[in-house]
Amino acid sequence: MIFMTKKFDVTALGEVLIDFTESGRSSSGMRLFEQNAGGAVANTVCQIAKLGKKASFIGKTGHDMHGIFLAKTLESVGVDTSGLIMADDVFTTLAFVSLSDNGERSFSFARKPGADTMLKIAEVNIDILYNTKILHVGSLSMTDEPARSATLYAINEAKKSGATISYDPNYRASLWTSREHAIEQMRSILPLVDIIK
Repeated sequence: MIFMTKKFDVTALGEVLIDFTESGRSSSGMRLFEQNAGGAVANTVCQIAKLGKKASFIGKTGHDMHGIFLAKTLESVGVDTSGLIMADDVFTTLAFVSLSDNGERSFSFARKPGADTMLKIAEVNIDILYNTKILHVGSLSMTDEPARSATLYAINEAKKSGATISYDPNYRASLWTSREHAIEQMRSILPLVDIIK
């Protein structure tokens, strides 16, 4: 019965960032990069909203031009951003994406630290967690503290209210201190989740 009265169908918690995607060359032959909204969990919740479901996002950006762009992008497709923290002391995470001749992507991250890794437990909107049917998280929020603890806290709080937990194990080697650490942290969530994307 409680499941049917929840405000949100899906809430995503984790990374929202700028993908600067390679998009040709300037007249002087230099590579051009196009600003795009990105982040695997943010992309997922945007698609949920586009499908007509009630969607929310919990995460952190800098209070900068990129964070403002990301908030507007989420809102433009109908995602509730009351759980989005925009902070003055951190910079929005950036990813530069280049494409090989066969279309393979390679990433270079500006995330040392990036705002998405700095989400604290105290900044997690508990009301959203108690009012969502599904909480969707990704492994990138497990790379660093305090976001790792905030992610585990959110999962446990959402589970208390009967939410289904969805997980996207999205491995980017350059964001981890080692492969072994990535495996340990990415696997640590598995006992807590119901769906793996």
